[in-house]
Amino acid sequence: MLIKEHVALIEKFYTAFNEKDAKTMTACYHKDLEFEDPAFGVLDYDQASAMWAMLLSGNNDIEIAFKNAWSENEFGGVDWEAKYPFSKTGRKVHNVIDAKFEFKDGLIVGHRDYFDFYKWSRMALGLPGILLGWTDYLHKKVQTQCASMLDKYMTENR
Repeated sequence: MLIKEHVALIEKFYTAFNEKDAKTMTACYHKDLEFEDPAFGVLDYDQASAMWAMLLSGNNDIEIAFKNAWSENEFGGVDWEAKYPFSKTGRKVHNVIDAKFEFKDGLIVGHRDYFDFYKWSRMALGLPGILLGWTDYLHKKVQTQCASMLDKYMTENR
């Protein structure tokens, strides 16, 4: 069974993302949200909300495209892409992501982004990504750096 409201919510989220509107993106999330992706790991509602605000506040060159939004019962998904210069290196990244969702009370309560971390690290980091992007070491290092950046952003923007 296709849930049109859930598809509309996914489309609202990514339209807001493309328009760099973190406030509208966050309004699509349930307070019990659990977000997860390979770079940031697992985040709660406050952390995920701050992550989107942080990513959008510092990157006017990000381009978002999405397609194939779907929903069946309390689950859904979308294919999306992000093109942007990676802030630490200035290298161009074209990340292709498969997002999966869970819904509760008409909002997104689970959001998981899946992408090839090794492919991303090669684009974003260059030689270090080529040499170490397949290792747990680099993956954990990136997650630690992302957590540190997010904590700093949240502290400065309370």
